[in-house]
Amino acid sequence: MTILHIDSSILGGYSVSRSLSADIVARQQALHPDSKVIYHDLVIDAALHLSDHHMAVVQGGAVTDPVIGADLAAGGAYIDELFAADIIVIGAPMYNFSIPSQLKAWIDRVCVAGRTFQYGANGPEGMLPKGKKVFIASSRGGVYTGDSPAAVLEHHETYLRGVLGFIGLTDVTVVRAEGLNLGEEAKAAAIAKAKTEIAALAA
Repeated sequence: MTILHIDSSILGGYSVSRSLSADIVARQQALHPDSKVIYHDLVIDAALHLSDHHMAVVQGGAVTDPVIGADLAAGGAYIDELFAADIIVIGAPMYNFSIPSQLKAWIDRVCVAGRTFQYGANGPEGMLPKGKKVFIASSRGGVYTGDSPAAVLEHHETYLRGVLGFIGLTDVTVVRAEGLNLGEEAKAAAIAKAKTEIAALAA
């Protein structure tokens, strides 16, 4: 059993999503004692944003910049890790109604035609094997669920579910703590609720 653990919050030890993702990994390790964990902190070790240099190499050009070459190699390793993982845990705070740019850069490395998706007669098809479980540790300052007027601005969890499903990762569980900026009482209640959900996760 292999667990792939991704964090993307810039808040370090103050991050709620990092705390929740760590709890999810600990819960999965308790359920699967022989599991191993592959961890990436995308803030400390961030992929580069896609550029014309990347695309030139992807389209058959020579690697003339060793930095780009190393970044493309890291992207290939990210894909290999996704195929090897049985469980994927992603710490994903909401920044400006969407995901952190560090997480988007990782996504741009793992969404690659011919590797993780392909176009068939019926349109795009995810190429990752079925049976993988994904857990998203979601943290948000406001409230974007239910009949909240801010729901229209939610391009965070919906984006992650969509792009993960695009490459074949459809078994997605979201553990959410939202309303974190609405006062200390609301924050504590949201975190406590999320941690209770994590403790109840089954194998």
